[in-house]
Amino acid sequence: MKQTKKKLAILGNGYLAGIITEAYGMGLLEGYEMTGILGRTEEKTRRLAEAAGCRACASIEELLEAKPDYVAEAASVAAVRDYGKRILCSGASLVVLSIGAFADRGFYENAKRWAADNGTRIYLASGAVGGFDVLRTVSLMALAQKKKAGADDSEGAITADSLSGFLTAGISTRKGPASLRNTPVFKEHFMTDTQEAKAFSGNANEAISLLPTKVNVAVASALATAGPDETTVEIASVPGMAGDDHRITAKIGGTDEVEAVVDIYSRTSAIAGWSSVAVLRNILSPVVF
Repeated sequence: MKQTKKKLAILGNGYLAGIITEAYGMGLLEGYEMTGILGRTEEKTRRLAEAAGCRACASIEELLEAKPDYVAEAASVAAVRDYGKRILCSGASLVVLSIGAFADRGFYENAKRWAADNGTRIYLASGAVGGFDVLRTVSLMALAQKKKAGADDSEGAITADSLSGFLTAGISTRKGPASLRNTPVFKEHFMTDTQEAKAFSGNANEAISLLPTKVNVAVASALATAGPDETTVEIASVPGMAGDDHRITAKIGGTDEVEAVVDIYSRTSAIAGWSSVAVLRNILSPVVF
């Protein structure tokens, strides 16, 4: 029996939203029917909606009017915070690119509750990073170790509190100096340095407060491991470098049995948009990776 297509809406009208609509036009999201696009700029939204053959929306209420099953966010941290509750409570699941929104522990816990109460789900588009399956597995092993030690009375949720002291996690990122310009961590000498220089050192929560558009990968890594308060973040400025080079580590505390190391280099942000496409395809796939 032929499966009914799921309704899909997009929050955002920029480059990454364009990749999702491009994939739709190529037939790579064949299990979906595009219902609407909401963006800040009317003309850009209209052009993107015309390309996708769907409605250009002027408000979140208009976007949700068609009762989408999924909303793919490709806008901003602010958009996730502003619209996340209404989307999840409307009956739509949310595919999130701006994962930095969940560095706010209170918002993250609320979002999980909104989804649970309304039978919806939050999908973090982490394919731009990769390796999250092994990171989550190591985190689960750390939680099991803590339970065996009798130091945990939770009901199985993997949280920063439940893993503190049993899992160490961190991410180091190397960036070109120009990509740090117009951020609080930028220093003029980065542009003339001949050697790598430290731009930031702290945890994921501190990183997102300073660099809300630059550390989605760090926050995603933190959510998959020890949490934003316990995951260390190091950012370096590298002369002549193009793109981002990330190294994510997760190690079960007090043992040398398991340590996960994930290395990712990307010269283009396009991989983030295609990550959303991969998530949407996986949701409907008979075989889930």
